Amino acid sequence: MLHEILLSLSGQPSPLFSPSQGKDALAQDDLFLLAPPEKALLRSIAHLSQLHAQLRAHTSQISSAHRSVICRSVSTAIVTNHLGNFQKKVLEVEKAILAEDSGYVGGYGIVPLSTIVGEFTPWTRRMEWLWEVVKFIKPGNKVQDSRHGCTGAALINHLRTESQTGYLDVKEMAVQLATAAETAWMKQLSMWILYGNLPIYGKDDFFIQEDSDPEEDDAQFSMHMELLPSFVSAQTAGSILFIGKSLNHVRAKKKIPGGISTAPVTLYREHIQHLAGLKSPLSSTQLSTAVDWIRLSLSQSTLSKLLPLPRILEMLTLLHDFLLLGRGEFAVALVSHADSRIGESRRRGALARAHSGGLAGLLIKEGDVMTALAQAWAELFSLQKEEDPADEELELARELLRLSISDNKSGRPMTPSQRSTTIPEISRVSFDDILFPTTTCLTAQVRAPLDLFLSSSDIAVYSKIHSYLLGIRRAQIRLGDLWKRTSLRRNHPSPWGPPRSNSAFGQNKLKEGRERDNARIRQMRPIWATASACLFVLSEIGSFFQGEVVHESWQHLREWIEGPSLSTGSAPGSRPGTASSSKQQRQSRAASPDRGSSQPTSNTGPPSMGRHDPEALTVAHRRHLSTLVQSLFLTETEFTSVLRILLTSVDRFVALVIRLETIQRNMDLETDEGVVDALVDYAQEEREVWQDLRSTCDDVNAGMTDLVSSLRDIDDHRSGEGLGPATQFGMGQAWPGTRAEGSTGPGFHHYVPRQPAGVDRLLMKLDFGSLRGATLSPGLADLEFGRR
Repeated sequence: MLHEILLSLSGQPSPLFSPSQGKDALAQDDLFLLAPPEKALLRSIAHLSQLHAQLRAHTSQISSAHRSVICRSVSTAIVTNHLGNFQKKVLEVEKAILAEDSGYVGGYGIVPLSTIVGEFTPWTRRMEWLWEVVKFIKPGNKVQDSRHGCTGAALINHLRTESQTGYLDVKEMAVQLATAAETAWMKQLSMWILYGNLPIYGKDDFFIQEDSDPEEDDAQFSMHMELLPSFVSAQTAGSILFIGKSLNHVRAKKKIPGGISTAPVTLYREHIQHLAGLKSPLSSTQLSTAVDWIRLSLSQSTLSKLLPLPRILEMLTLLHDFLLLGRGEFAVALVSHADSRIGESRRRGALARAHSGGLAGLLIKEGDVMTALAQAWAELFSLQKEEDPADEELELARELLRLSISDNKSGRPMTPSQRSTTIPEISRVSFDDILFPTTTCLTAQVRAPLDLFLSSSDIAVYSKIHSYLLGIRRAQIRLGDLWKRTSLRRNHPSPWGPPRSNSAFGQNKLKEGRERDNARIRQMRPIWATASACLFVLSEIGSFFQGEVVHESWQHLREWIEGPSLSTGSAPGSRPGTASSSKQQRQSRAASPDRGSSQPTSNTGPPSMGRHDPEALTVAHRRHLSTLVQSLFLTETEFTSVLRILLTSVDRFVALVIRLETIQRNMDLETDEGVVDALVDYAQEEREVWQDLRSTCDDVNAGMTDLVSSLRDIDDHRSGEGLGPATQFGMGQAWPGTRAEGSTGPGFHHYVPRQPAGVDRLLMKLDFGSLRGATLSPGLADLEFGRR
């Protein structure tokens, strides 16, 4: 019987126990001579033997088939260390019994069953805990196991939690298994952070994944936070992603003929030593320090030549000047040529309908969009004088910027790591179809190696901001152009010359013409009042966005990058810049002395973080972009919805005014010159247009009222929470790749985005304009810009 007990404890099947009858069951037919206390002792032995057998079976499956290398390592450690120690204990007891050790064998060679059970009693708790770990790795739900299963990060977190226990033996086993799991995770991390390659085995369980996008030529990587162990902070994870992506990018480009040329990427012994110096249990601070050291060393050796500061500043300046409308003439030219292409498309559509009776020619084609951008470039180049130096920024913009018809269905969504943790959620209200009556998108091509600094999601955010600002700017331009139509504003009819002016007929005609013009002017007064009020509102909002938000934020970011002494001395303005102002800024930067931060650092000590650190610049740019998104109210769905409705009403308002001018001109030709078109009733059309124009005028007034009300709601909401634009989204806490102000480690230049003026300043301007409007025009007296 002792022999059968020891065999069963070793995991072998035994006739003493019958697993088919239930958990911890005994074979009652063979044990009828045993007393109840002896059967109770055997049940504990049966429970332990079944746990041992189940652990052997399940760990064998996990070690051979689980998708996670970390789980396999823990399973192997359970078999090798803990189950091996249990097997050694069984052999020790058997050896002691055979040697008739007095601790086990009593008088007459009797071995008490209670002695054997007492020897293995401590192992019951240990084996039960190991069984819980195995069940955590391989749950009993086969459907769940096949689809999800246990991840390495979840297992590491579970083992680190289980080590916080009062049982010393369980704590020791948890620490040992956690060490095995962390060692396997560090091997995966070493492949990425030293070579820039994803781990060969278990890469699906690594927190950095390669995005499969057939439209992208280069490999794109993103973080999956659910696969990240809890001891790795989001900031450290961002640094790890940046290091590996940089190494992968450099190695991939070196394989391409004519690729980037930079210093060879070598495996530094110091990098390996820093990773090898990490001991389990891994500390978040120690890991962060090691990753920072490797990142700074890599930045000073390889990335300093791959991503020089002037090249980064050149790309950021291009994005600010063109996608954020820093150069005002670009927006004017683009709107002008887009409107001309729309007019040509409508004329083609009218001809096609006249010939075929269909709807051909109404849609905007890709060629129309590309032609509008090309004509805008040609106009900007024509503004340059021969004696002026070549505008390299304009050449680069024409080379990199693309205006195309976008397809939302095929658009690549932002990854959670690039969007949700850095950029606030942008309103779903679209402004992409304002420039053309179809969804268009102005994007910038990010070439290697700048794709390490700018991601596709950053360019997508820039495109949304561009469409948003361009929609406001376009409405300003179209409303301002109405004042260029002199015949609508005033008319000075000259009297007919003799002999007709001396006749009664001529004098009556002149009187009728003047009465007609006076009646039209009286009719147009409320129209001009609404147009003036709307232009004032849009101009103030556009000036606030362009000057206080975009321009000031960009100046603040550039001063942080270059240093306070290298910033331009020009005073900030609320108006968009021009090509001449951009040239002056570039010349001042070129004339400035060499930057102190670009001097080579000493190799005697550990690397120190400077402003040239590419990851620091990347994080600063992301924070700048996030502040822009919120300060431009792009996160406010109500405001963007009201603004979109107002811009649509303004387009219809302008179109009706232009149509009214055409109808009145044709009516004058009919009345004065006798040019009659028998197919058109201009009087009826004028009445219909006036009816639509009054309705649209009311819509514009209502839209202005709703717009100001939404601004007041934003002001109340943000001031009520006591949060400014720069702090509402936790600027100092949840930024991947950054450190808190009081963090230890290498010196980190913590970038804090500029906090623009609050909404109250914009509301003060609008209120002041409404007070002035009460004395200037009856159409502005009933403000806050509401209905007359």
